[in-house]
Amino acid sequence: MKDPLAIGLGALACGTGLGGGTIVTALVIVRTLERHVSASNYQESGADPVLAGTLAGLALGATFGWRRSRWLDNLWQRGVIAVLSAVGALLLGFIAWPIDRLLGVAGLAVWGIAGFALGGAGSAWAVKGSRDDALKDQE
Repeated sequence: MKDPLAIGLGALACGTGLGGGTIVTALVIVRTLERHVSASNYQESGADPVLAGTLAGLALGATFGWRRSRWLDNLWQRGVIAVLSAVGALLLGFIAWPIDRLLGVAGLAVWGIAGFALGGAGSAWAVKGSRDDALKDQE
């Protein structure tokens, strides 16, 4: 029997981690480019990569939350997981701001890698919960 809790939480972690990692990657790229581009040129185009990275992270989070929860029969649950994955990705992006201020670009890069690791672990958890013998492992 499939484990719907493992599928749902794994899909949520997958979408949150991969979406948040994408947002943080965009921030790392912008912070790195700030050092190599003159201030006048950066002010004209600095917000565009952050906005594009945020939108890509939100879309990626929702997509992976939706796809990894495909073994759930309830469409409403899948939709809620997708939306919460996007919100979680945005929260990981918000948490990146104090990390950037305290630890700099290196800390931000580690935070992004941690987000991608969370996404990979969540994906594996959702796939494991989708097996027909998933609940037999817990008995």
